[in-house]
Amino acid sequence: MQKVYLTDVILRDAHQSLIATRLRTEDMLPACAMLDAIGYWSLECWGGATFDACLRFLKEDPWERLAKLKAALPNTRLQMLLRGQNLLGYRHYSDDVVRAFILKAAENGMDVFRIFDALNDIRNLKTAIEATKETGKHAQGTICYTTSPVHDIYSFVSLGKGLAELGCDSIAIKDMAGLLTPYATSELVKALKDAVALPLHLHSHATSGLAEMCQLKAIEAGCQHIDTALSSWAGGTSHPPTESMVTALKGTAYDTGLDLDKLQAVNSYFAEVRKKYRRFESEFTGIDTRVHIFQVPGGMISNLANQLRERNALDRINEVYEEIPKVRKDLGYPPLVTPTSQIVGTQAVLNVLTGKRYETISNEVKRYLLGGYGKAPAAVDAELQKRAIGSEELIDCRPADLLKPEFEHLRQEIGHLAQNDEDVLSYAMFPEVGKQFLEQRSTDSLVPEALQLAATLEEGVKKAPTEFNVALHGESYHVKVTGTGPKNEMLRHFYFMVDGVPEEILIETLDEMVLDGGTQGAVKGNISSKRPRPSSEGDVVVSMPCNVLEVMVKVGQQVVAGQGVLVTEAMKMETEITAPISGTVKAVHVVKGEPANPGEVLVEIVAAG
Repeated sequence: MQKVYLTDVILRDAHQSLIATRLRTEDMLPACAMLDAIGYWSLECWGGATFDACLRFLKEDPWERLAKLKAALPNTRLQMLLRGQNLLGYRHYSDDVVRAFILKAAENGMDVFRIFDALNDIRNLKTAIEATKETGKHAQGTICYTTSPVHDIYSFVSLGKGLAELGCDSIAIKDMAGLLTPYATSELVKALKDAVALPLHLHSHATSGLAEMCQLKAIEAGCQHIDTALSSWAGGTSHPPTESMVTALKGTAYDTGLDLDKLQAVNSYFAEVRKKYRRFESEFTGIDTRVHIFQVPGGMISNLANQLRERNALDRINEVYEEIPKVRKDLGYPPLVTPTSQIVGTQAVLNVLTGKRYETISNEVKRYLLGGYGKAPAAVDAELQKRAIGSEELIDCRPADLLKPEFEHLRQEIGHLAQNDEDVLSYAMFPEVGKQFLEQRSTDSLVPEALQLAATLEEGVKKAPTEFNVALHGESYHVKVTGTGPKNEMLRHFYFMVDGVPEEILIETLDEMVLDGGTQGAVKGNISSKRPRPSSEGDVVVSMPCNVLEVMVKVGQQVVAGQGVLVTEAMKMETEITAPISGTVKAVHVVKGEPANPGEVLVEIVAAG
């Protein structure tokens, strides 16, 4: 009898794929007793984009989430998704940081580490696998499945053998975009079973409508572990439904032994929870067979839709879909999984929204073309590489070999804001976002903000607040006003951040903004951005809402056309904004940490002569 074991992704990949990773810990914990009683092989609950979303959007401590889940799920293995040398960030970390992160994750309750590299570069997996084994936890090596002129069964089996040699306890086939077909799945599983004597796990998204068939063929070929999601959060860009797969296998040699009544009970809870997150629902959650052309992963689709919606460009998503495979080809056919999915996807968005391919190149694309993420599966476009990095020397070794130990340096950088090693690691993963989270925690700013808002309203709204908290229908939302359009326009754009998500509202107004159709809460327009509007060729602007990470010039400085003047962050990717002309910096209208919107002059440059 070949019993099949299930890993449910309800606490991680299901909501990452469907609501852009917004499920809060408070909505997970009430279901944990029911989940713990089911008998899953494991529950995937951490890693992937959850760490980022906790800090960036939910204002939750991801380490606290892990500890709470471990306490609430004492009988079930907890599983996470780890990006090898990238950990959970978007760059490679030094080996001491990798080891520290895995040690702390294990101490806080993690049992199974699914470890992958976006380029399937096994050099980037070695340290993470070794560190996991040293903690006594389960190291699961991962094959990122994709299709291209350079990917085939032989290359995947070769990687599987390498993972076995590194001491992995099991191997996962990670079909993050839902590209597997039933017979291709059978062929791959049989080849891996013949080559390695390790348990195989199959992770496949349901985007193309083939995932259930792929799982069945995998099981028949010898795969004993599959990933599913409770049915209220299954299908589309998520995963096959847990209850359906349990029913399909019931009474066969592959029977999971799981109780359908228990599954239905916990699914009813999550069906109600999903209603709370309607505003984060992706419009692209159904079957989409175009994935076999565009190869956009499930977790990326909902985030991509949100990113375009934030920029009032959701109607251009098909253009972005068409651009993605072109960018992927230019970059040597990387599998599209974090961080390469974000690197390729964000560059595709930039290419579409700016109207000119590679007019703006993100810093991550530059790092990728330099070899900073590892070896590309195929040759990259030589012209693009030269344009992006010039004559810089390419990295041909394991990128982390060039990194000095950095954990203690990171500890010193964050200083008193870090209460423990976990805080240092949060800062390491996302320096700007992590620091903001730790600062907000240390100052306990929520009460002062509420008092400020109350005082402002009491004084007749003499000064508009720029940041406050709103309670609505039992939910709390953090609102930040980041700017408005010109005061002299009848229709003004008002830019907000709601729980970290940019929102743009077009309001008809004369001298004041009127809320709720009346005079209640009227706010004067003095929150309007005081930055000038572009009027000359030397004005530096951005093409989409962003945050300024670095100001690289000062007034009076001489610059040349193409020289970097700002570093901005949008869609989790950094972009260097360059000078449009050569000349002298006349004015700088932005400082580090401020938001910036299209149509605002951030730096003024006067032509030489």
